[in-house]
Amino acid sequence: MALMAAAPAPTPPSLDARLASHVRQVASVEHNTSKPAALEDAATYLETTLATLGYSVKRRHYAYAGHVVRNLEVSLINTVGLKPPERVFIVGAHYDSAPGGPGANDHGSGTAAVLELARMLKGIHLGPGTELKFVFFVNEEAPYFGGEGMGSWQHAMDVRRRGQPVAAALILETIGYYSQAKGSQQLPPGLEKLYPNKGNFIAFVGTQASSELVRKALAAFKAASSFPAEGLAAASYVEGVTWSDHTSYNRHGYPAIMITDTAFLRYPYYHTAQDTPAKLDYASMARVVEGLAKLLEGIAAPIRM
Repeated sequence: MALMAAAPAPTPPSLDARLASHVRQVASVEHNTSKPAALEDAATYLETTLATLGYSVKRRHYAYAGHVVRNLEVSLINTVGLKPPERVFIVGAHYDSAPGGPGANDHGSGTAAVLELARMLKGIHLGPGTELKFVFFVNEEAPYFGGEGMGSWQHAMDVRRRGQPVAAALILETIGYYSQAKGSQQLPPGLEKLYPNKGNFIAFVGTQASSELVRKALAAFKAASSFPAEGLAAASYVEGVTWSDHTSYNRHGYPAIMITDTAFLRYPYYHTAQDTPAKLDYASMARVVEGLAKLLEGIAAPIRM
């Protein structure tokens, strides 16, 4: 009697393949309030993926400028005696695209990364009284940027209203484009001699008010990853320093930074119809996400005296 060998289990997709798949699903077409069906498709994909990972998804609807939109939030929490958390860490990215483009780097890349961080950290051992939130914001792009219509503004306002003790908000803002070519990295005036002219690094950026968070997050990433990384804490008038969702948390009194490939200072397809999934470097993205996962494990782990 012949015995049939069991078929080998399929090899799970690599991290870079999963990131590429998420970006294609979320950011192959323009998706924002001017394209509501596509924006809904993106939100539904995020909800379905998070539910598949075993999360209970909180839908935070709000109405603004004639549109009803929603942020999405899932969290991991370790409360002691059912008390409210004593420290909250937020990891977030916006899932809408700028008008006129699919937004693969801005911002399918960050959205994909937060999805994968939620997957990778599902079994993390949090410190007592710690909550780790993964948040997907709507309406970061024009015409909402800088105002109360931003999803991150609504979320920051909500956590402030609830009195939640936010220890840090880490916002992912374009993390998918890297180059080894000299001159591929542009820099704000006055910083040209302080940072590399190759666009091969990930940057931890904040205002001077969040300089300590920039320092700590950068050090933790460098301790966990060999991927090139730089940090900048600068005045808010420096071009680009406030150009993401971290500013919403800063304005509500919370320490917050963005983690970015520097967007328009490097990416030639920024806010264009050419910002497509094929432009991104998924192998480098995977290395960044692996480093961020280890960073988060470190800051959200039990506090050792």
